[in-house]
Amino acid sequence: MTARATVVEEDVPVIAPQFRLQWEPTQGAHVLLYPEGMVKLSDTAAEILKRVDGAATVGQIISMLEQAYPGAELRADVLEFLNAAFEKGWVRAQDR
Repeated sequence: MTARATVVEEDVPVIAPQFRLQWEPTQGAHVLLYPEGMVKLSDTAAEILKRVDGAATVGQIISMLEQAYPGAELRADVLEFLNAAFEKGWVRAQDR
């Protein structure tokens, strides 16, 4: 992903090392913590990032989400979110 502007289904995303995904009870939401603060995530964003484990490809993440939410067309939305997360530095490509 570092040489391209967009995420593709073969990419293996990982949460960038300076960020940590966790449930924050006081926020009532999942957040991405980083040294300077935190990002409060929507439920949808959290469901995507919970599956970003450094092993699953983007395509596999899409499949997992489509199994969890049958009948939903999620491919475009997941790719859009992961592209935004990559641009913001929240995720990066796992070295193979």
